[in-house]
Amino acid sequence: MKSKLIIPWENRPDGSNDIMWRYSKNPVVGRYDIPSSNSIFNSAVVPFEDGFAGVFRCDNKSVQMNIFAGFSKDGIHWEINHDPIEMVAGNTSMIDSDYKYDPRVCWIEDRYWVTWCNGYHGPTIGIAYTYDFKTFHQCENAFLPFNRNGVLFPEKIDGKYAMLSRPSDNGHTPFGDIYISYSPDMKYWGEHRCVMKVADFTKSAWQCTKIGAGSVPIKTAEGWLLFYHGVINTCNGFRYSMGAALLDLENPDKVLYRSQDYLLAPAAPYELAGDVPNVVFPCAALTDDDKVTVYYGAADTVVGISFGYISEIIEHLKQKSL
Repeated sequence: MKSKLIIPWENRPDGSNDIMWRYSKNPVVGRYDIPSSNSIFNSAVVPFEDGFAGVFRCDNKSVQMNIFAGFSKDGIHWEINHDPIEMVAGNTSMIDSDYKYDPRVCWIEDRYWVTWCNGYHGPTIGIAYTYDFKTFHQCENAFLPFNRNGVLFPEKIDGKYAMLSRPSDNGHTPFGDIYISYSPDMKYWGEHRCVMKVADFTKSAWQCTKIGAGSVPIKTAEGWLLFYHGVINTCNGFRYSMGAALLDLENPDKVLYRSQDYLLAPAAPYELAGDVPNVVFPCAALTDDDKVTVYYGAADTVVGISFGYISEIIEHLKQKSL
């Protein structure tokens, strides 16, 4: 019998009342962990075989953006391939890409699906699937440019694939709300619905400029738990923090509860200083019963992890929700 996979975990520090807390040995992936890299951040991790696999955003020393596969036994110590993923044709022969960044990975039914911000006449949502993290089959882009933060649900909803995204512009978007779209076949997407909009500055300023889906939603008895990033435009530039929302299981465009207070905001040195200071950007979550471990990009430079209990997070949302 295969032993239960143990996710990375560290207990809440003594004396702390934080709903989520950082790993004391962050970052778990450094900016120079492969020879070509300038930074490694905003990356996605899933259980795989007797350990973990991931797709990592690695910007090289020309600051070209691409995605790389990596593997780990414990989810903390990583061996990342030195060469970027080379796609083969999936449901299309059109696999052009000027760049790839900010991947997410989601297991659905019989394979792992990867979504990322794909450069095709501007940023849009690229899709690929893999069975082994060695061969990746690229599919049609989900949407027209411009779009970012494509995050799949881990199971079909009413018989259709579902994806969250944030329509954007071609620059460092100074706006953005979260939408959901559906597909019968992971090729043609429609039925676009607004899920969440930015918050009123007077009620929750940390997410008043733009928001974007983070990790693959976690199915709980009370709804889909989604970690997301929120942004405020300060006199010192954009500041990215992490919150959570609970979405209706059958109709996930309905928000049941949503963070008013952030769960994690830039405070540690590796979050405050880097290529883009003041960034906490969640991209993946691992669960073990009530425990959740969230992987996040820090200052667009390195990867950190944080911890929490799903039940506490949901209760916190209920107690203080927008």
